[in-house]
Amino acid sequence: MIRFPLPLKFFLFAALIAVVPLALVGNNLVQIARDELKSAVNEDLTGVAGQLRGEFDSLYQGRWLAPLMVIRAGVDNPDLGVAQKVSLLTEGLAQLPDVVSLQLSVEGSDIPVLVSNEGFGARLSDVGLDPVATLAVSNDLLANIEGTGQFGRPLVSQLAETGDWLATLALPMDSQIAGRKLTLAARINLHALQRSVQRHPFAARGQITVVDHAGRSTLVDHPEILAERAIVASAMPLIVAGARADALEAYARPDGTEMLGAYAFPDWFPFAVIAELSEKDAYAVVTQMMRRIVIVGGLGFAAASFGALIFSRRLTGPILKIGRVADAVKDGDFSARVKGVRSRDEIGDLASRINVMAGQLGERLELMKFVSHETVSAIQKQDGAGMKRGGERREVTMLFSDIRGYTAFSETVTPEEVIEVLNRYFEIQSAIVERHGGDIDKFVGDELMAMFVGEDKEDRAVRCGVEIKEALAASFGAQSARELAVGIGIASGAVVLGAMGARDRMDYTVLGSTVNLAARLCSKAGPWQVLVDRETCDLVDEGLTLDELPPVALKGYAAPVPVFLAYSEVATSEQVMPIQ
Repeated sequence: MIRFPLPLKFFLFAALIAVVPLALVGNNLVQIARDELKSAVNEDLTGVAGQLRGEFDSLYQGRWLAPLMVIRAGVDNPDLGVAQKVSLLTEGLAQLPDVVSLQLSVEGSDIPVLVSNEGFGARLSDVGLDPVATLAVSNDLLANIEGTGQFGRPLVSQLAETGDWLATLALPMDSQIAGRKLTLAARINLHALQRSVQRHPFAARGQITVVDHAGRSTLVDHPEILAERAIVASAMPLIVAGARADALEAYARPDGTEMLGAYAFPDWFPFAVIAELSEKDAYAVVTQMMRRIVIVGGLGFAAASFGALIFSRRLTGPILKIGRVADAVKDGDFSARVKGVRSRDEIGDLASRINVMAGQLGERLELMKFVSHETVSAIQKQDGAGMKRGGERREVTMLFSDIRGYTAFSETVTPEEVIEVLNRYFEIQSAIVERHGGDIDKFVGDELMAMFVGEDKEDRAVRCGVEIKEALAASFGAQSARELAVGIGIASGAVVLGAMGARDRMDYTVLGSTVNLAARLCSKAGPWQVLVDRETCDLVDEGLTLDELPPVALKGYAAPVPVFLAYSEVATSEQVMPIQ
């Protein structure tokens, strides 16, 4: 194979610059700038859509739903009479300027108790509408809301005569009148959402549109069907499906205008918030850049040709040294360093960075001992792109192990002995978790948190928990003076797995009710007990005994939770004692 010396390559490079039209160079640079601008614009669009989504949800949940829940709770008081309930509705309406009516409906009755905002009622009268008939929520609509499980969810429509957008909200009552169910309904004027869109700073240079599942613009005086726009067509099926997959999109409008857009979905409204900006406005700065590129390119060619011949030889030696160190690092020798390069230029900087990189790679190799296998796997999947915050839904089995008697023990011995004992406990547990195909997510004090995925995850997790209990009992159970034992909780189900935290300090972990359930079961487990939820129990193979215990009350759960005690075929009395 022919080898080209570095000086020759520099000369050929300068010659190519002289031959290749500067227009081509400029085009490449402009494309790079265009991509960077697109990235910035996309981030801006995503931020605008996400910000408005957050404002929509915040307004609905904090400004309307929460106060209405308070009013509902007051009206639901069985000690109040009808007159007192009506008075409470009237007072509540006065405190909520966006709520134009409150209604108390009795099942089977066509005459509801309705109080309305006087100002809004006057507006309706001015356009020839009956305020009571217009604002009343029919029994058919309430029945439809109940049948579709939409209690607490807004149904949005426009009042064509006034142009106002109203949300209908229904909340079921616990109390009854003459054995009939009661329902609290409210009509909310959404002008606050309209102001959020109209007054957003982005509206001065771009376009913000809110569309519903049919592709119709909403929260505007004159709605239009916008389904022919590509971004609206992409968002429509996601609104219907109830998905919340925010996205960016480049597309052309029917009139040929090239656009960049992003959409986001409020949690409480069947809408998509779309932020759009034309590519012409987004890339206006590129035209100015092209003029400057031609001038700078000509000057750069002269400097490159001269520098290629003069300095190439001085660059060869340091580059070869850097290459040898790079090869050593590739082979796993992180102690290798670039020596003897003292030039105060980019090559010198590169040599210093290579030395820093080698040292940091060695440090990171050690840091890998402090993170879970799932974390390392997630980082490797990024292929150098860097971790981004976010999560994915996974079906897992969670195992929590906690040392009983640890607090009292830690107060009676030295910190050094505490660390020694904890390390021995965790060493035994870690080996067992790894042997059963689990992944340790973290150690928190005296608690271990492990995750199992894949086939037979439930069976492997329970066998792991039983083996941990037996191994620790064999190693530490006889040390009665320390009174240390272990309690284990195991639960299976869906979790959210991903990177969470700040941009510069993240934790790759799991969240969800399954994690909470496993932790609660762990806290309920007595010394040397392994408690398992029903979903896990149903998938455990033969070889283990799982006894159903009386359901236990757990923090955060309205009803007692079924629980099972897992142990091997031969169990001691300690292992099957009741839950504390």
